[in-house]
Amino acid sequence: MLTLLLKEFRSFFNSISGYLIISIFLLATGLFIWVFPGNSNVLDGAYANLDTLFNMAPWIYLFLIPALCMRLFTDEKKSGTIELLLTRPITDFKIVLSKFLAALSLVLFSLLFCLIYYLSVYYLGNPVGSIDVGAFWGSFLGLFFLAIAYVSLAVFAGSFTDNQIIAFLLSLILCFSFYMGFDYLSDLLLFQGFQTEIINMGINEHYRSLSRGVVDSRDVSYFIGLSLVFLFATRTVLQSRKW
Repeated sequence: MLTLLLKEFRSFFNSISGYLIISIFLLATGLFIWVFPGNSNVLDGAYANLDTLFNMAPWIYLFLIPALCMRLFTDEKKSGTIELLLTRPITDFKIVLSKFLAALSLVLFSLLFCLIYYLSVYYLGNPVGSIDVGAFWGSFLGLFFLAIAYVSLAVFAGSFTDNQIIAFLLSLILCFSFYMGFDYLSDLLLFQGFQTEIINMGINEHYRSLSRGVVDSRDVSYFIGLSLVFLFATRTVLQSRKW
């Protein structure tokens, strides 16, 4: 499993994809935080916080993570190596888990660069250190769990096809549906009596909760549970090739 994980992780940097994903994420967030004028700009807003990062990152990851994960299974299926991989002495779940962890490691790598933003705002504050440390780390943790959910959804969507474009579109639709879809669904008159329950089924509500700086076990359990459900669902898709 470790060998497969390292192979997948190295493959991101053996091509331009890994560098491109990290660069686009940092460029997009950096432009909104420091360059584009308006309330999203830290220097214009005059408040020592990084709300812009945590408001924009879920939308940026909504496109980048499906783009990152779309080739994890499609390349294996197109080249025929998936059949060889499934005959190796490694369980189907470990195959899924290794690909999931490889993609998640790259996303975490891009997140770690955001600590530069934290240090910048920390020392730019007047007085120095006036940033809400608890809110930042709560939001940072929330963004990490959101990335876990996105990657698990994207890996699942990509396991259905050998076409990268279709895998990307399926991943995009699935991630958007879980991020904002339940919020829109709760607004329908048909579900007026179940608004709270439906909203709690979506990622956005739990991400917002963690972004307040309060780490609730219910939110953490939601993200871990959602990810495990789709990782096991991906394993089932792989096993269906043997039926």
